[in-house]
Amino acid sequence: MTESRYQDVKSEVLTLLKDKLDPKLTYHNLSHTKDVMKQAERIAWGENIRDEKELMLIKVAALFHDSGFLYVYKHHEEKSCQIMTEYLRDGDFTDAEIELIKGMIMATQIPQTPHNLMEQVICDADLDYLGRDDFERISNGLKEEFLFYGVIKDEAAWDPLQIRFFESHSYFTDTCIHGRTPKKMEHLEMLKMNLKLP
Repeated sequence: MTESRYQDVKSEVLTLLKDKLDPKLTYHNLSHTKDVMKQAERIAWGENIRDEKELMLIKVAALFHDSGFLYVYKHHEEKSCQIMTEYLRDGDFTDAEIELIKGMIMATQIPQTPHNLMEQVICDADLDYLGRDDFERISNGLKEEFLFYGVIKDEAAWDPLQIRFFESHSYFTDTCIHGRTPKKMEHLEMLKMNLKLP
């Protein structure tokens, strides 16, 4: 896939997400996809991925990783893979490269299961916000979405769910282990303190 072809596909997919995603997706929305795309490139660079083909595969995986939310909420990753393959033309990628992109998308399924460095990059980009200063704002978006879609029954269920998730989650890349884990642990301590408050 050439850079100009990627830019065309990116423009088309981002417009589709902006126009067609359910407004009740207050976390899995256009902003999240754009953030994951940005973080994936940053992390890939931090992990010394310089091969242009590999970088392109990562960019395409990040672009499509949550596109399945256009159609389904649960198990959206499989739908995302399907949408990605429908968008690609013959000649964009080899069959083996398409499988690599699918692997990256499927690795983001919770619990995350990356099997190579490119999959680790996408997984860490997907949850990069856990170790950032904008965590609370983004987390509140996820809480609202979970309430609407019935993932949690009430607000009281939210902090315990987050704590369990934080305690089971680890970053995979050195870039995020060193760059995001310290702040993530601060957020975890804050969540635990909040839970203890009367």
